[in-house]
Amino acid sequence: VSVTGDLSEDDPDRASEISNEIREVILPELKESFGISTYMSGLAEQERNFLSDAFTGLVLCLAGIYLTLAWVFSSWSRPFVVMAIIPFGLVGAIWGHHYWDVPLSMFSVVGLIGMVGIIINDSIVLVTTVDEYARDRGLFPAIIDAAADRLRPVVLTTLTTVLGLAPLLYETSKDAQFLKPTVITLTYGLGFGLVLVLLVVPALLSIGHDLGRNIRAARRALAGRAPGMALALGSAIAAMTGLFAATFGAVIVTGRLPAILGGASSMPLALLIFISGSAVIAFAVWLVAAVRFNARRA
Repeated sequence: VSVTGDLSEDDPDRASEISNEIREVILPELKESFGISTYMSGLAEQERNFLSDAFTGLVLCLAGIYLTLAWVFSSWSRPFVVMAIIPFGLVGAIWGHHYWDVPLSMFSVVGLIGMVGIIINDSIVLVTTVDEYARDRGLFPAIIDAAADRLRPVVLTTLTTVLGLAPLLYETSKDAQFLKPTVITLTYGLGFGLVLVLLVVPALLSIGHDLGRNIRAARRALAGRAPGMALALGSAIAAMTGLFAATFGAVIVTGRLPAILGGASSMPLALLIFISGSAVIAFAVWLVAAVRFNARRA
């Protein structure tokens, strides 16, 4: 049995409301009352197929960007710093849809895919400048100087795109309404990226530098130069792994914590216990390292 109907496109919000009502209320009631199976086709099926293809395209786009950046920077980790701005652009796009009271649609996804390729341009410019400056000065002075020197290019490249698209936001014709979700995604995504790229990317570069020093120190310890520290680090890793299994692992597998930890079925409590236990383990390792270091100096 096929049931067909047309929804007016003059009011997209009302059409979306009716579609959700059919999907979430009417069809489940029919399944429960008569034991039948239902399937939504037509525009709903086209939307599902489009979202599936768009997701595949987005994944391929991100993979292509990552491989290209890894080749350019000759690093497997540096592309993550460049691409870290993408989620913040998504936040800006979602907020823009909320501000203009425009529902997310297929055109929003199209704009999102385009925004991914555009928003990292500013990040690439900044990271490249930092790497160039860091060759003859420290990393932190290089980050400060690069952020100051690249401020004008970053602002200009973003504003030219945002201001060029902005008039479409105020277009009232019916034909322009289909493009509005795409324009909102690009405008607000790039606008948020403009502000955050000068804050998030330098912070991530600094964090990466600090983590790199800690990892190199851990490698030296595990390489045998400090046998006691190697044992302490190995024990700490084993303890954290066991704690993770006893908290998150137990909740995921059995649905509740072990009886010794209270037996509650709460993921936030598992997170709290894991963080607290990891902090205690890290402090113990730091204490052992401090004692051994002072003993060597003495």
